[in-house]
Amino acid sequence: MPLIHSPYRAPHIFKSAFISTVYSGIIRIERINHQIRERVLMTDGDFIDLDWMLAKERSRTLVVLLHGLGGDSKRPYIVGPAKLFNDHGIDTVGINFRGCSGENNRLYRAYHSGDTDDLNAIVIHILNTTSYENIVLHGVSLGGNVVLKYLGEQRERPKEVKLAVAVSAPCDLVGSVDELHKWHNFAFQLYFKWHLKARLRSKRLDFPDRISASEIRAIKTLRDFDNVYTAPAHGFENGDHYYKTSSSVGLLSDIRVPVLLLNAKNDTFLTPSCTPMELGRHSSHLYVEQPRYGGHVGFQQSKSLYYDEERSVGFVKEMLGN
Repeated sequence: MPLIHSPYRAPHIFKSAFISTVYSGIIRIERINHQIRERVLMTDGDFIDLDWMLAKERSRTLVVLLHGLGGDSKRPYIVGPAKLFNDHGIDTVGINFRGCSGENNRLYRAYHSGDTDDLNAIVIHILNTTSYENIVLHGVSLGGNVVLKYLGEQRERPKEVKLAVAVSAPCDLVGSVDELHKWHNFAFQLYFKWHLKARLRSKRLDFPDRISASEIRAIKTLRDFDNVYTAPAHGFENGDHYYKTSSSVGLLSDIRVPVLLLNAKNDTFLTPSCTPMELGRHSSHLYVEQPRYGGHVGFQQSKSLYYDEERSVGFVKEMLGN
């Protein structure tokens, strides 16, 4: 019965979903000790940049970290767990989704919540160029949905992919998009939209024939962004088609490796359907933990220690027998 009673207790001020989300996403600072960048050339002529953070001693295990919407591998919620895994003797590598590494990618397309092909290609590349015995996938927010969808799909995956962690994962994109468009999330929607439109304006300089300045100006909501750019650029009929086909929620019962799904009950980005408690009660692989507090990726404990990161390390070491 992998339904976990969460011991997480939020410090008083961080019981507010808004404060915990804003602090962890915008205010939190994590100093990067050392990242080694690797550029991986994709078969379609594009590239993906990886940022490696290695433990002091040789590790048999690698944690692959996937960021959220509008993020990158230098965000505190990626660097934080990377440093903690390193402290426990485990190597990490952060995937910068296409166009997220500080340089525009070469194609008009970029990344989206259901793009598992790029993840698979990166995992295979890593296994072809290293000697890791265990691959752990760790996705945050959008990255969490990508990880869960990848593990639930009917595809051949390398045997070295042993387990995964998904934090604040919008498994039901339809519900999450609806939530983000509600008044209580207005500031967050505005923040995401501003960043996404800025990147799209930059991309338009390379592809002026694919999208016009007036089309970008007409984007008023995240749903508009997905209808105008995400869907047509990635082969979906429209935004709704993108949300339905990219959600991992319908594939969770097909996952066959241990997975920790950690979603806060007060996460205003998620609907109850994003945290399938009933499935967790009966699944032998999906470990569902739903703390009362935590907001969206905001599981503060102290200035530098976050519960989701400590929990991720503990889960990985327990499952791998370390």
